[in-house]
Formats: sequence, C-alpha cells, structure tokens
Amino acid sequence: MVILMFGPPGCGKGTQARLIVDTLHIPAISTGDQLRAEMAAGSPLGKQAQEVMASGALVSDNLVNQMLVNRIGQPDCRNGFLLDGYPRTLEQAVFVDKLFKRRAITPVLAFHLDVDDEILVERVCARRSCPQCGRIYNLVFQKPKTETLCDDCGCELSRRKDDCCTVARARLEAYRIQTGPAVDYFRNERFHPLDGAKAPKEIFAELEKSLEAELALA
Repeated sequence: MVILMFGPPGCGKGTQARLIVDTLHIPAISTGDQLRAEMAAGSPLGKQAQEVMASGALVSDNLVNQMLVNRIGQPDCRNGFLLDGYPRTLEQAVFVDKLFKRRAITPVLAFHLDVDDEILVERVCARRSCPQCGRIYNLVFQKPKTETLCDDCGCELSRRKDDCCTVARARLEAYRIQTGPAVDYFRNERFHPLDGAKAPKEIFAELEKSLEAELALA
C-alpha cells in the first residue's frame, strides 16, 4: 500500500504520517526532511535548497523525483510506504503515477487535510521542530511535555527560518498554485478529504476508518 498525504503547510501532515507509520509499520518519506538534512550538512545542494525554501518557493521537480526513485528502491519500502508532502506539482504527480504503474505498485491512497488559511498561519508561527530526530511540535495545540525539549530525544527544539507569518502566507499561495493541480490529479475513488482543523486524534480516527475500509477492499 502507498499513501499520499496532501495538505498545505502547517496542516498537520507530519503528525498524521507518524500515526499511520506506527499503525501500518511502513516508512514515511518526506522530501522536505531529506532536503533539510542536506542543508544541515552545508552541501551545495543544501545551500541551494535553503535559499529556495526560505523564499517560500519549491525546489526543481527533477531533483525531488530522483530523490524519490532512490528512496523507494530501498528494502524497507517493499511492503509499502507513505509520501509526506509529495507530489507537490502536477509534473511530479504525473511522474509518480507512471512510476507506480510501471512497477505495479498498488493500491495508492490519497488523503488531503483541509484547513483555513488564518488557522494555518497561526500554527506555522507556533511550530517548533527537533533538529535531532525531526519530530514536529506546536506551541498552540501540540506542545511538548517540556516546552523547549523534544519528548523523544531530549534535544533543544528550534524554529525553522521559514516558519514566520510572511513566509507562511507565501507558502500557502505557492501551495494553491503549484500543488493544487497535483491534488486534483489524484481525486478519484481512493481520495479521502479530512477536516484538518480538528484535533490530531480526531483526524486520525477518521483517517483510520478510511484505512480499514481500503484494507478490507485490498
């Protein structure tokens, strides 16, 4: 089973991805995490990605597509995987759809978290992440047990440079223009819209029902 997680920045895709992974025991693949790892390493690719992401724009399709092909070819993806925030463009959607068909990868499920823009901006500005394990927190609705420390590894939480209100609005506009067509591409009988304004546990309860129905069909 392959699961595509769609939704604008700050909608809670990462949280739902974590819950799905724990339930289905499949890897979650986030191209954003991979790019941030390059940035942390200070590689030429990382420096380029940092400039692009800080402006609210997106990196090239060719780069992201190649990263994906390499990643899903690894042994831990044999029984399925989850894509968090990919495909981001219509071109990526067409590419990955052809890739799945070529490799007879099925079923492919798509979930989309819908949230009002103002709620998303508030969430993004309050977002904190762990530089060690990558876990995401929010100081408004998903706080860590200790305000400045990661629950999992105890590392000091940090705020990403692109987590500010101005950049958040630019990223929302970029999402509508660039990712909207990719979302529409996967609107079929296996596309599941979710109310992302609800609490994470409520969202996952709805998501889990859809997963159970799909697993029964598979």
